[in-house]
This record gives sequence, C-alpha cells and structure tokens, in this order.
Amino acid sequence: MKKFIDLLKKYKHATLLLYVFIYFPWFLLLEEHVTHYTPIKIWLDDYIPFCEYFIVPYLLWFAYIAVVVLYFLFTSKRDYYYLCANLFIGMTIFLIISTVWPNGQNLRPAFFPRDNIFTDLVRTLYAGDTCTNVFPSLHVYNSVVIHIGVAKSEKLRKYRWIQISSFVLMVSICLATVFLKQHSCMDVFGALALNYLIYGLVYKLDHSYLISTFNKEEY
Repeated sequence: MKKFIDLLKKYKHATLLLYVFIYFPWFLLLEEHVTHYTPIKIWLDDYIPFCEYFIVPYLLWFAYIAVVVLYFLFTSKRDYYYLCANLFIGMTIFLIISTVWPNGQNLRPAFFPRDNIFTDLVRTLYAGDTCTNVFPSLHVYNSVVIHIGVAKSEKLRKYRWIQISSFVLMVSICLATVFLKQHSCMDVFGALALNYLIYGLVYKLDHSYLISTFNKEEY
C-alpha cells in the first residue's frame, strides 16, 4: 500500500491529463450539434490532389501524441508541464473557436480514384469523423507542439535520429491533413499561426516559479 501511495505522489502531475474530461465531452458535443457551418476553402486547395497513402502518417498522429506525452510524464516533469500547457491551451482555443464560429469543409472526394487498403482506411476515417470543426487543424497544431517538445528536450536532443524522425513525422502529418482532404490549407495556416502565438506564451515567458509550485523535485 505504501508503495502505491508513493507512486501516486511521484506521478501526481499526471492529474493534468484529466483535461481530457473537459476536451472530449465539449468536442463530441460540437461534433453532434454543428450541422450548419461556414465552409472553409482557399484557392490552394484546388491544386492539392487526394492521396490515400497519407492515411498512414495521419493515423500515426495518435501514437505520436501519446508516446511523447507519456515519455515526458515518466522522465521529465519540466518538459511534461511545458508540453501539456502548449497542447491544452491550443486545444481549448480550438474548442472556443469551433463553438463561437461553427466551421467545416466540403473538400472530401465524391469517389476514390483507386480501391485499396488505404482507401478503405480513409472510408473508415470519413465515416467516423465529421467534416465540421476543422479550424484550426488540431492534427497540425498538436503535431507541431509535440515536435517542439522533442526538440527542446535536453534528454532527447542528443539523439539525432529521434529529432529527424520526429520532424519527418510532423511534416508528414501536416501534409496528410490536406492530401486526405480532411482540412483546407487555411486550417493548416491557422494552426501554425496559433502555434506561433502559444509558443511565445508558454516557452518565452518565465514559468519556473509555477513549475516549482507543482513539484520541487525533478527527474
């Protein structure tokens, strides 16, 4: 029992992940009730062809987020706090934008040019994910946030292959959002702009006193 209590004390910062109980109900409510929306499209979207093979990095996004968050949870409180702040502030702003400005896109193809396992996966994605609440793209925003966390980690910085792999995956995920016709290029640009703003808020200001308030010990 004592070991269990000590474990809870050591990883009490994991309580930040309870944010999912705010995010998911709010997001699912929007997914269910947003039926009339402002379609988002810019001229650049017409020049980007549909490519089903990008479903691979698109789906890897889920593992990318989970693996890095859990890695920092167990290895570096400082990196974990900064990463969570960067993620959750941006995700909350996304929810607010989607609430006050219902948005969506009508870019998905009426039919697929090819029939293979990748298009089958895209069909499944389309069936389970509405074309609403797309601005800014969370796939893009969170991917960039995760790579920033990896790039800034003192422990991971010395592994060049991890840095390169993270960057390649991040770029691939961002490209996947438009090649799968899940997002307009405007959603991508909006996510990058939001990244720029929140990065300055999270990383450029001195928050060391807040971190020390949560946990004075570091590992």
